Amino acid sequence: MSNLDRQATPTVCGGRGFVVAEPVRELLSPRHVRLGESTEVRRLLPNLGRRMVGAWAFVDHYGPDDIAEEPGMQVPPHPHMGLQTVSWLHDGEVLHRDSLGSLRTIRPRELGLMTSGRAISHSEESPRPHARFLHGAQLWVALPDAHRAVEPHFQHHADLPTVTAPGLTATVILGELDGARSPGTAYTPIVGADLSLTRDAEARLPLDPDFEYAVLSMSGEAEVDGVPVLPGSMLYLGCGRTELPLRAASDAGLMLLGGEPFEEEIVMWWNFVGRSHEEIEAARLDWMEGPRFGEVKGYDGARLPAPALPPVALKPRGRVR
Repeated sequence: MSNLDRQATPTVCGGRGFVVAEPVRELLSPRHVRLGESTEVRRLLPNLGRRMVGAWAFVDHYGPDDIAEEPGMQVPPHPHMGLQTVSWLHDGEVLHRDSLGSLRTIRPRELGLMTSGRAISHSEESPRPHARFLHGAQLWVALPDAHRAVEPHFQHHADLPTVTAPGLTATVILGELDGARSPGTAYTPIVGADLSLTRDAEARLPLDPDFEYAVLSMSGEAEVDGVPVLPGSMLYLGCGRTELPLRAASDAGLMLLGGEPFEEEIVMWWNFVGRSHEEIEAARLDWMEGPRFGEVKGYDGARLPAPALPPVALKPRGRVR
């Protein structure tokens, strides 16, 4: 999925400056962003005061939207570099096309994982015809320096491992949770899991104390470590936890995101993750004028132009807490 913000500004993320080395409970409110004609997303990362969670650098939550009489998701061809995109649905379908020639319809609880590496472009759209409801999350994972120039590739996994407990099913999307490992390729110690809780369920999820974590609420009424987390909001949990108490007042859906704190400072702008303003500037020019990002064939429409890039990338300074 693209960042369609036409006023995009470079953001410095990563490093240890914003990592909280102990358990905390920081409730993050979303920023509402239009995505195409009929889709509005709630952007949780990057957030004011919270830029990354492990290698997770971008989180959008959308829906559930009734798109029966609407075009649904319509994201024209756009570029990516230095990251992985993770597509995750609870309702509806998304048709993925990319410059490698991949063509895949992603359905609920199936992993669509695109590794951009040095350069790729793709489009995302609701199929025609499409299901009535659209509900899901789009996430980006920053690639570490050693792997950020890998050859681009796309993976689709319909069969993912699960971890179960009374009232809880955790589907492992990326990385590892409680001994269950996703088949999706990961380049850093990371975890992403979809948590389905039944009404009145109480569970304790095992965690790695070296990871920092956050929980995104997708649906229902749930408490995470005693904090009510409403759909479309996210609770940042810090590091140092060995388990996570969960409680559901109704059937509820959550996403657990975590990983080792990302050591490197990155520059994120529009749909690019790089290490300098100059690198971002060169990527923008390549998208506008060169062949580097390839061509998405089969999409009915023009590709997305890049917004203007501010002349200077600001470098906010954080401190370890």
